[in-house]
Amino acid sequence: MAPKQLPAVLLAACATLLALAAPLLAGDPDMLQDVCVADYKSLGGPLRLNGFPCKRPENVTADDFFSAALALPGNTGNPVGSAVTAANVEKLPGLNTLGVSMSRVDYAPWGVNPPHTHPRATEIIYVLEGSLDVGFVTTTGKLFARTVCKGELFAFPRGLVHYQKNNGGAPAAAISAFNSQLPGTQSLALAMFAASPPVPTDVLARALQIDGGLVEAIKSKFPPK
Repeated sequence: MAPKQLPAVLLAACATLLALAAPLLAGDPDMLQDVCVADYKSLGGPLRLNGFPCKRPENVTADDFFSAALALPGNTGNPVGSAVTAANVEKLPGLNTLGVSMSRVDYAPWGVNPPHTHPRATEIIYVLEGSLDVGFVTTTGKLFARTVCKGELFAFPRGLVHYQKNNGGAPAAAISAFNSQLPGTQSLALAMFAASPPVPTDVLARALQIDGGLVEAIKSKFPPK
């Protein structure tokens, strides 16, 4: 092969690799038909899929693609002062294979959506009311944080630890969008202190550089689910 032909061959090879890798980089696999409404009833049988099996087309209705789940505020009367209402494939069957979902987050005055991750999706948040202090931490430990006001957006990269806090004395609300039908949510506090069976106390004590008694005291505030 002539040397001058080599760059063109390498470029073609790189383009092919990127094309093949694109579905792997997406939040969810690409859909293979117009619609694949989740058939919840089939989950009672022996079949298990990465996602949900499809309803038969003749059983699909417009209601499979409709939800009013985000219309009303959630109950923020809890210790952290926030409530997340999800509109994902588990609540809206028409989202199956579409690779998108949303959530509504309501905040009491000074309420917090505690540090957590979404292992399967990037999140973009839009503030409906109020003002939020938000941030995420990279794998190198750098915090990116700022205030986001009504009508403004902020993005949280997939899988990175992030949080939101209402920085005012009035209720706040936001809408989150995800590039996954089921982004998953893992709270750092619950993962460490409310796992079942529990994470060993000595492991947490060494990791957090605190006394084992303090670990047990923290665990007592997060009963295992």
